[in-house]
Amino acid sequence: MNRICYLLIGLYQVTTAPVWAQPKAITLAEVLQLAQEQSVAAKRASTQKRTNYWQFRAFQAQFKPQLSLDGTLPNFTHSYVQVVQPDGNIRFEPVSYNNSILNLSLSQTIAPTGGTIFVQKQLQRFDNFIQANTLYNGIPFGIGLSQPLFQFNPMRWDRRIQPLLYAEGKQQFIENREQVSLTATTLYFDLLVAQVNLQIAETNRVNNDTLYQIALHKVDLGKISQNDLLQLQLSVLNARKDLASARQTAAVVSLRLRTFIGIREEVGGQPPPLELAIPAQIPALLVDGKRAFEEAVANRSGAIGFRRRLLEAERDLQKARKNNGLNATLVAGYGLSNQGPNLLDVYVRPQNREYVSLQFTLPIMTWGRTQSLVETAKANRELAQQTVEQDKLTFEQEIFTQVTLLQMLKEQVTLTAQADQIGQQRYQIAQDRFKLSDLSVTDLGIATQEKDRARRDAILALRDYWQAFYTLRLLTLYDFETNRKIGEGVKNNE
Repeated sequence: MNRICYLLIGLYQVTTAPVWAQPKAITLAEVLQLAQEQSVAAKRASTQKRTNYWQFRAFQAQFKPQLSLDGTLPNFTHSYVQVVQPDGNIRFEPVSYNNSILNLSLSQTIAPTGGTIFVQKQLQRFDNFIQANTLYNGIPFGIGLSQPLFQFNPMRWDRRIQPLLYAEGKQQFIENREQVSLTATTLYFDLLVAQVNLQIAETNRVNNDTLYQIALHKVDLGKISQNDLLQLQLSVLNARKDLASARQTAAVVSLRLRTFIGIREEVGGQPPPLELAIPAQIPALLVDGKRAFEEAVANRSGAIGFRRRLLEAERDLQKARKNNGLNATLVAGYGLSNQGPNLLDVYVRPQNREYVSLQFTLPIMTWGRTQSLVETAKANRELAQQTVEQDKLTFEQEIFTQVTLLQMLKEQVTLTAQADQIGQQRYQIAQDRFKLSDLSVTDLGIATQEKDRARRDAILALRDYWQAFYTLRLLTLYDFETNRKIGEGVKNNE
């Protein structure tokens, strides 16, 4: 009978040995590629990049000549209007006319001064339907200038801030893609841990069933106590319960990963199992903290954002000072104009047309409002400087912490892999000793728990390492495997 039991155990060990990496299992690299190609997060990052690109194009277009045609056509009125008589009385006279106007202008902004220079052509037609006559008025040629004086010039600041916003947006796109990789890595190892737990639970269930059957024969032979038999029976029940829980967890986590990387199944269809491969090795990296920090400063959108935020604070202070003092606008123009009953009369011996005006506003009594606004802007600038300084320190600390963590986790992966191997060997020895009645049920249970814990620790160490690896890529936007910046060669627009 003992020989038969041992034969069954040997057959079970051959047929039910856990297979941790199958030939068709999906690797981490394949999951990351799927996430970058078809996940909603990756598509959203690409859309945001295109938005950033066209916003910057729109900003650049503001500094180029603008050709526009505007007017009112038609402009018909049929009504009664009041007319003041010479004696002071008012009469209501009927009117019926059309007063249409077209204006063609070519304008150019002057960024250093904030002004606008323009060239225009204008034509106006007035039709009096009551008196049955038509008049034309026009400007064959006109040139003008509108120049703010002593005012805040937003174009001057936009030319410094908008390029930073554009560069920040481009780097943010790369960061968003790295965040997709980090999220996919997290979900990958969540499922991998769940699948390993499921394999452990299945193996433990089969092992406990087999050991319980052997224990039944040992009770008949008087080689095991009833208490040990009950303990094995309890282990069988717990193994079945753990197996059911592991199956549910694996199914939920698998759905999360499928949803994120964009694997869609037909409605009502049963999705095939998603088997993952355990990464066979980790990159042999030796990351220098100083180099990582330099790359982060050169590549991260946050580093660009530091300069932008300081410029915006300076801009707001300048705006508060300029807009609450003397403001003036100079408007001047020169051209030709004429009028007549016929259209061609506008272009026959036109007369000179000149105009100049200076509008100004000078606050005299504001009850401290001007000073309050300026002081508020000053305080906001100081706050921005202090916040940026603190963010820089946090930025630097985060980089060095991540580099240290990555090196520590690399060693942790090696140690847990060795512990996993030892745990499996120790469990095999414990099984053999139990078959020979040389080990108690309690010691066998301890060996089982240590074996399972060693396996889980090895997978969790891999998870922590790869998460730290892609977090460092996200923080520096630098690939330390190939020693190149992430995103090199990517087109500016998509």
